[in-house]
Amino acid sequence: MISVAHLPMYDLPEVRTATDALWRGIAARLRAAGVAEVPLALSRHLTHEEGWHHPGLLFGQSCGYPTVYAYRAMLRIVAAPIYDAPGCSGTTHRSFLLVPVDSPARTIADLRGKRFALSAWDSNTGMNLARLALAPLAEGGRFLGEIVETGGHAASLVLLADRGADVAAIDCVSYALFVRNRPALAARTRILAPTAPSPTLPFVTARTNGDATVRALRDALAGAFSDPALADSRAVLFLAGIMPADEADYSILRDYENAARSLGYARLG
Repeated sequence: MISVAHLPMYDLPEVRTATDALWRGIAARLRAAGVAEVPLALSRHLTHEEGWHHPGLLFGQSCGYPTVYAYRAMLRIVAAPIYDAPGCSGTTHRSFLLVPVDSPARTIADLRGKRFALSAWDSNTGMNLARLALAPLAEGGRFLGEIVETGGHAASLVLLADRGADVAAIDCVSYALFVRNRPALAARTRILAPTAPSPTLPFVTARTNGDATVRALRDALAGAFSDPALADSRAVLFLAGIMPADEADYSILRDYENAARSLGYARLG
């Protein structure tokens, strides 16, 4: 079986040199540990879903929400990254509810009936955390007006900046990357409110990979994250550290869904 490595979640074109360098550092350590068929390069031709479905996924990064739901039988959580970006703390991050810079909204309540730019229905930061934030204000299961599915945080930010939407939920690491790499675009938006914290996007492997592979991945990550030669690449990606993790560390995402459901807001709307 062909092995693949896939790191699509924060892979902006502006930071791909750093992402590639990080993968080379991880891959070299995996080869030194005797792991077979370590990919030379990241499989950027795969979509998010294709990577998560791939039976040969050796190393990847996924959104936590689909990892504990639709992809639970396919993915095994290896570790949680630690990011040094506004809104992050330890192995947690959060979403920012963003509005156009000249929006009159001052509180979440001001978003009632507004047009929402949604990255994806199975996104933790784009949907699940927003649902939790809006649930206390919903009436009859409704709070927002129209929902426009954009396919990703970058597209949501563009739509918001162009005033094609009134609000979007974008995770704080993505937003930090946009502020640094696309400042003119980010400056056309502003943070209205942060959401509750949740675990950062996990590093994962195929569920079929055993404990020995997971140990090798964790060791390789630890080595790459402490390598001074990769310090600049980690800084470009806002990466500050790594912690071993498993599915239990992401159970709070189910708790958030249940909390919104208990308030009669099972679906963002």
